[in-house]
Amino acid sequence: MRHPRPMATIYYESDAPTNALDGQSVAVVGYGNQGRSWALNLRDSGIAVRVCARADESRERAGSEGFEVGEIETASQADVVCLLVPDDVIPALPLTRKPGNLTIVASGYALAFDRFAPPGDLAMIAPRMLGPEVRLCYEEGVGFITALGIHRDTTGQALARTLSIANALGGLRQGAIELTPEQEALLDLAVEQVLSPALTHVNGAFVSTLAAEGIPMEAILTELMLSGEVERNYRLLREVGFVAQLEFHSPASQYGQLSRRGSFAELDFLPKMKELVDHIRSGRFADEWDAESAAGYPELQRLKDEHAGPGIRDFESAVRSRLGPKALRGDRNDP
Repeated sequence: MRHPRPMATIYYESDAPTNALDGQSVAVVGYGNQGRSWALNLRDSGIAVRVCARADESRERAGSEGFEVGEIETASQADVVCLLVPDDVIPALPLTRKPGNLTIVASGYALAFDRFAPPGDLAMIAPRMLGPEVRLCYEEGVGFITALGIHRDTTGQALARTLSIANALGGLRQGAIELTPEQEALLDLAVEQVLSPALTHVNGAFVSTLAAEGIPMEAILTELMLSGEVERNYRLLREVGFVAQLEFHSPASQYGQLSRRGSFAELDFLPKMKELVDHIRSGRFADEWDAESAAGYPELQRLKDEHAGPGIRDFESAVRSRLGPKALRGDRNDP
């Protein structure tokens, strides 16, 4: 007999204590896509936030938007520090933390692969949302789903303080899923390294098959992305679920989707997917990425030149000038 999987713990606004941050100073490190959204949301929720960033245009912007600003190392003075910089930058930050402090990361990566282990409480608040959308969702009052986890609790207050920060961000309004940093990092990297390549391969095979039938490339790309139909279908999956959204399709569409569902069952993706996941989980990818970063990203540049170079960029630009929003605005460059 199969036992049901245990349900994940979900935190909501009602779980956040009201006084866990009383008397606590809070600093945000970084003022990019995530950092700016975090700082603005926290401030609008009544938390006094100091922004600590490099002396560049991001720090100038933070100052112009009314924040007290300082060098990155001045964040060491704060009781609670939120790190909103790239994962590979975190280990080199000039921070000194104390046993009673709380340090929060927005991705589980640095904690999961032992790249960062300062003293004190360690936690993760990882919005399942792009940085600018963290701000927009807050302003709209809808919030967003978050992954939240405690990596180390030395004070007995790590969860209470982390929930308070997440709540102020808007990250408990739609629910926060309890995940360890290891789980979050594995899930996040697997989407990028396991699912995305698989979908790219499937899309490529689909394009080749239909192009061989004489379908114009513009029409195929419209069907896949330019029309926005697939995007809106995914929105319906999010809003109403698979079963309910199925009724928005024609009977022929429903029959075609469901009756051909097992057509590719003989293609066993599991072994390769498990191999890729093991490469992530073991830490070998983190080692690989450290080496790539230390070398100045030569392989990343080669891959971008190969798969996202000027030729592909020009082709996409030409198609988008003739179909979609640019065509609607009249920004057409007809050949």
